[in-house]
Amino acid sequence: MLDDVLAAPPAADAFAAATAAIIQAGRRMDRFGWVPATAGNISLRLPDGSVAITRSGGHKGFLDADGVIRVDLQGRPLRAGDRSSAETGLHCGIYRRFPGAGAVLHGHSVPVTHLSRSGGDAILLEGYELLKAFPGLPTHAGTIALPVVDNDQDIGRLQAVVERRWDALAEVPPGYLIRGHGIYVWGADMPTALTRLEALEFMLACELEKRRAA
Repeated sequence: MLDDVLAAPPAADAFAAATAAIIQAGRRMDRFGWVPATAGNISLRLPDGSVAITRSGGHKGFLDADGVIRVDLQGRPLRAGDRSSAETGLHCGIYRRFPGAGAVLHGHSVPVTHLSRSGGDAILLEGYELLKAFPGLPTHAGTIALPVVDNDQDIGRLQAVVERRWDALAEVPPGYLIRGHGIYVWGADMPTALTRLEALEFMLACELEKRRAA
């Protein structure tokens, strides 16, 4: 126990490292067109249990250190005057539910927005090589049913709907879509979350092209 405490970085250093990782992730997501204008949110769980998350209203492709704040697991800012995104509660809902989640990404790409409006409560992804980016799927011969939930400006109510969907699933995929709005993806750390987001965005872009060609 003492060794773990001594090995843990000071809170300020951990927050600085998380901020740098969030800035880098924001630039990558912007480069692919996944976070247009002020859309999207990015967060990392810190060693002390708090969360580093993008501040409300900033463009994720032009983040600086001031664009990241700390909140508790209820989404409350830990510094006076800070303002978190309205959707911070959805990030915190993931961290509360999944102890292994260390990073959460939220984007608004064209394929995500379009396909999430096409009806149904899930998007089925099967036969893609990139399914191997997800746990328990070692080959392309697998399937992910990506949940789709209706949008709601009441974030607490929306999180409750997401929780009920998770409760109904035998295995919860590390991502879901909000209809007409965007995607949430998570992983143990930022590289894993980015890999999963990129894999999902590729497969969803393929699904969109398939529907256009039909």
